[in-house]
Amino acid sequence: MINIGIIIGSTRPGRNGENIARWIHDLAVKRGDAHFELIDLADFALPHLDEPMPAAYNQYAQDHTKAWSARIAAFDGFVFVTPEYNHSTSGVLKNAIDFLYSEWQDKAAGLVSYGVDGGVRAAEHLRQVLGQLKVADVPAQVTLSLFHDFENMSVFRPAERQEAQVTTMLDQVVAWSGALKPLRTAA
Repeated sequence: MINIGIIIGSTRPGRNGENIARWIHDLAVKRGDAHFELIDLADFALPHLDEPMPAAYNQYAQDHTKAWSARIAAFDGFVFVTPEYNHSTSGVLKNAIDFLYSEWQDKAAGLVSYGVDGGVRAAEHLRQVLGQLKVADVPAQVTLSLFHDFENMSVFRPAERQEAQVTTMLDQVVAWSGALKPLRTAA
């Protein structure tokens, strides 16, 4: 079975991303075509990148990096739930991505972004980062507006149409994760 990790891309107190990720997870587990798990960056407490060797060498010195590596390597694809901070993704998500290299490669990813304008700039920046790591980001994307999908910008109440967007994005992530499996097996 295909394993998909849903990454909560913020560790900020009071973050909206956790409720969004749980909503995505609740919709995903009803499908039955893949195994879905939440991955909370707060559980890993990764410091600012502190590995002496570049991630491409796969020679990790720190225990937190080894734990993070094992967690990410276990998945065939991902759904990144990212806030938009200053027209980009969160620093903590970018840092977590930068800790690893080969663990990301030849896997699929879907993007769920949120912010004043739906987090679209964060998603576009994240696409550039993932492309460098040979992550195949699917075209379907979920953009959540703090004005239309939240009450008072903090209580998550997604518009009815968003569920269909999630379904389309997950369809693509699962299909692409399966299609890329031969590349991961060959590596």
